[in-house]
Amino acid sequence: MDGPTDPDDLLGRVRALCLALPEATEKLSHGSPTFFVRKTFLTWVDDHHGDGNTGFWCAAPPGDQAGILASDPERFFRPPYVGHRGWIGVRLVVADGSAPDWDEIAELVEDAYRAVAPAKLVRALDER
Repeated sequence: MDGPTDPDDLLGRVRALCLALPEATEKLSHGSPTFFVRKTFLTWVDDHHGDGNTGFWCAAPPGDQAGILASDPERFFRPPYVGHRGWIGVRLVVADGSAPDWDEIAELVEDAYRAVAPAKLVRALDER
């Protein structure tokens, strides 16, 4: 294994990415750590209803879902409940044991934030 596979360690890395964004907050929603910027932009999942996935579901820019899912079907999937809204699911632990590309994960988290954040906060992010 090239990276952490412990769900708590993975959540810690995702949490740090989310909470570094302007006015992002974390609350439990449906029993899972969920990240908000007024609206939800990312939900942590760990074996949701026995699906075996450890990772997250997040908003994606309009029209990007299909391309992201096709780019790496082992890593990305259409999540239940929110997939119809264009969200993507991200597996941080995959069968071949490869570590996630954390630069790519950071981009996905930021894109999720941008997809739901008010324009004022997107400008604040751009000004950093």
